[in-house]
Amino acid sequence: MPGRLGALFASAEQPRASADELAWYRDQLPRDAGTLVDLMCGYGRLLVPLIESGIGVHGVDASVAMLAECELRLSRASRAATLVRQDIAELNVPFRYGAAFIGGGAFQRLIDVDRARAALERIHAHLIEPGVLLLDLYVPPERSQRIAAPLVEVRSVTLDDGSRIALRSETTMYPDASLARTASRYVHRRGSDLLCEEAEAIAVTWYTPDDIVSLVHDAGFDDVVVGAPPRAATEGQAFSIRAHV
Repeated sequence: MPGRLGALFASAEQPRASADELAWYRDQLPRDAGTLVDLMCGYGRLLVPLIESGIGVHGVDASVAMLAECELRLSRASRAATLVRQDIAELNVPFRYGAAFIGGGAFQRLIDVDRARAALERIHAHLIEPGVLLLDLYVPPERSQRIAAPLVEVRSVTLDDGSRIALRSETTMYPDASLARTASRYVHRRGSDLLCEEAEAIAVTWYTPDDIVSLVHDAGFDDVVVGAPPRAATEGQAFSIRAHV
């Protein structure tokens, strides 16, 4: 689960969703449906600009660090929202929503199919009419899945205070299991001074469109449709799922 440095890095690297992605959500999300919910909302990449555009949105995430960064971003934007720390596979909040969405491929961090199904069932239980579910999903390109050695990436960001966070990650693909595991290390420095370090391990899975449609149906949703993605894919296959209770 992302820690403080992971949250700071992600927030600095991509502070908010692109104009095209936000336009997609504004078009897909129901109007006049009351409060909506951004599940696995992270640091508010989607949540904050959607609230700024006048849409009422709650946020749910399992990471304390991500929610703290989201709260800070809301404060800087002079906005407020209900944020809840929960694992969506155990979602249980005293609210009901006209729509729920999971952006940025975050649903694919639920690598166990039973937990993914449980999450969808819990989401279903929290939706009321019009009861829309939106998922942003992707399948990595075939050549990426077949890489024999770990893929190493090195990136860095500069924070508002002038300090820098460097990230080194190694991703190993397990195509037969539709699984990718990434081990990352963040190093935070101000000049030559080491401020702190943080390790992170995450895993993601992927579904074919037919597989995810079946899974969403099994969780009780109807009218499950595969559609265009909110974000264009540079490689592989990106798509969305839209369903109703």
